[in-house]
Amino acid sequence: MGSLDGRVALITGAGHGLGREHALLFASEGAKVLVNDLDVRLDGSPLQASAAQQVVDEIVAGGGEAVAHHGDVADFESARAMVHAAIDSFGRLDVLVNNAGFVRDSYLHKMTEQQFDDVIRVHLKGHFAPLRHATDHWRERSKAGELVRGAVINTMSGSGTNMPNPGQLNYGAAKAGIAAMTLVAAAELGRIGVRVNAISPVARTRATLATPGPIGDMMKPPEDPEEFDTYHPRHVSALVAFLATADCSITGKAFQVHGGQINELTGWTLEEAITSDGDWTVESVADALGVTVA
Repeated sequence: MGSLDGRVALITGAGHGLGREHALLFASEGAKVLVNDLDVRLDGSPLQASAAQQVVDEIVAGGGEAVAHHGDVADFESARAMVHAAIDSFGRLDVLVNNAGFVRDSYLHKMTEQQFDDVIRVHLKGHFAPLRHATDHWRERSKAGELVRGAVINTMSGSGTNMPNPGQLNYGAAKAGIAAMTLVAAAELGRIGVRVNAISPVARTRATLATPGPIGDMMKPPEDPEEFDTYHPRHVSALVAFLATADCSITGKAFQVHGGQINELTGWTLEEAITSDGDWTVESVADALGVTVA
């Protein structure tokens, strides 16, 4: 028996990279999977063949159960449709893996309004919209007296937390928002039996290979095929599958994961306070911070 036997999962952006690896592992562990992908290249141009359907075909050929969905995660009605497609196909939804996204990298002084809006839309709204409709489904089941045992795994990035990357102001802002969304959703949904966590993967995908600077170079596969491929996306999926299991108790957490390493991420914390017995002045603030005012 697999660790996800009987679980029904919706995985967005599952035609390539991380999402594809998640879908294949989930199916091999016994989950029924709705494979969502918009079936476009990284620049938004259409693919000649459906990547989502290719993943479904691979799962079915291996004896698993999966269906494809080609909707836009950031379109509110399309997100509703993909959640209901999972329910209609398999009877319910247990797991939502928010993974879909793309990059429109540019340095701040060159970034267009469209580049900013597009990335915020696909990542931040593209996490919210499926989660919003999945929540409706889980609330209905909880109100009916069912033990839900739901799981949400969001996809954030070090670009928005511990590894800010020049050229990715839009992407970093969206991913930081996803981190906050994860914590708030975990606080809200625990009472209906739904856990919410996030991963910050460091892995080779279409997006990371296109990242400017040393990150893109770092992601290239090793020249020696016998060498351990640290950044292969398959190394991320086991953690996602574990967080999706019915008996996992972890919620409200974020993990950076790559290769053989998993680190829990912690957010902003309050350092030792500086205080004043009276009203602050510019000079007293500078003095308390140990900075000389010219």
